[in-house]
Amino acid sequence: MATGYLDILRARHATRLLVGTLVGRLPNATAPIAIVLFVRAEGGSYSLAGVLAAVYGVSNAVGQPVLGRLVDLKGQPRVQLPAALLSALAMAAFAFTGTGSLVVASAAVALAGLFTPPLEGGLRALWSSVLPKEDQVHRAYALDAVAQEVMFAVGPLLVTVCVSLLSAQAALLVLNVIGVLGALSVVVSPPSRAWRSAPREAHWLGALRSPGLIALLAAFLAVGMALGSITVAAVTYSDDHGGDAVYGWMMAGIGLGALAGGIAYGARQWAGQPARRLQVIVALLAVFYVPLMLMPGPVAMTLLMVLAGVFLAPAIACAFVLVDRHAPRGTVTEAFSWLVTTFTVGASFGTGVTGPVVEAGGALWGFAVPGAAGGVSLLVLTATGRVLAVPARTAVVAAGSENDPNRAVEPRFSSEDRA
Repeated sequence: MATGYLDILRARHATRLLVGTLVGRLPNATAPIAIVLFVRAEGGSYSLAGVLAAVYGVSNAVGQPVLGRLVDLKGQPRVQLPAALLSALAMAAFAFTGTGSLVVASAAVALAGLFTPPLEGGLRALWSSVLPKEDQVHRAYALDAVAQEVMFAVGPLLVTVCVSLLSAQAALLVLNVIGVLGALSVVVSPPSRAWRSAPREAHWLGALRSPGLIALLAAFLAVGMALGSITVAAVTYSDDHGGDAVYGWMMAGIGLGALAGGIAYGARQWAGQPARRLQVIVALLAVFYVPLMLMPGPVAMTLLMVLAGVFLAPAIACAFVLVDRHAPRGTVTEAFSWLVTTFTVGASFGTGVTGPVVEAGGALWGFAVPGAAGGVSLLVLTATGRVLAVPARTAVVAAGSENDPNRAVEPRFSSEDRA
């Protein structure tokens, strides 16, 4: 297992791209909590903090696929770095102007979210230019998913440390400066500067003209909803079983499960169609959400959360393979960005739906939502299985043409063109 991951990290530029992308995405991973803490430090209400965090999230969801399309058209350095600078400047404006004017504050956080660079999609477009073998690219997708879990666990901790040592305002500024440096490290690297998308057919739908991609996005909207609903149900549970400490352990548990599952998934090569494999993984994901409804004591509940997280990172990693396969020529960054956006929107929808559910029926019905959402995702994948399983040689869209360094004739790769 360790050897496989070390082979990836030893590849030229691989560690730099992975670390640079994670650092560059730090402002995005920490923005919701940083905004809430800053608003509270300014004397604002939780309602105002929630509104501004929601504005950031919505604008970020809109901006990712738009900027992803620009990356496919113009290249990574010409889009990623200016976007990172604009996003950081907008957040700095929010930090200095404060919450005195709702209009100004909302505009600032909206611009910060809108211009968040699509580094996540850009990294996945770069993996095959750095790694020569298909199994290494697939393992890199799993490593990528695992690294995300680490970042989203460490990010909030960094925010609280900055706030404790400096101030909430300083936390906003410092994290965004670090994010710009991370983006800079990526875009000045040789793989990023050399990468070019394959020639694309002009179409206003861009990546969304792929039926396989649409099916995958619909399925992951429900997966995102499941994850978002757990965060709300866990708050309700923890209120009756020990408070914030229990909530922290529960969230850490689901992150630990995802971390372990992602590492194990990427440690081996998988035979067969990824579409079928994703159905199995999502089915297991949904099944392991159901025991959360038992709501045992805090220790047992934390262990159930660990189990509930085990198949999350493998599902995301397997989805990356399918996005790579079904993205139309010249839209790979945009396609990956759509997956990010869809997952984010699903999580937001899940939190919004579960709030009224727990108010009406308590934590028990709140924990019923993720299992139901996982079942919906499985139904979508099953119903669209034939579309997702279309092999590259007969697909309506060229599969993974940007990501074929060896021009290999394999089910995943297209041998017709080279980016």
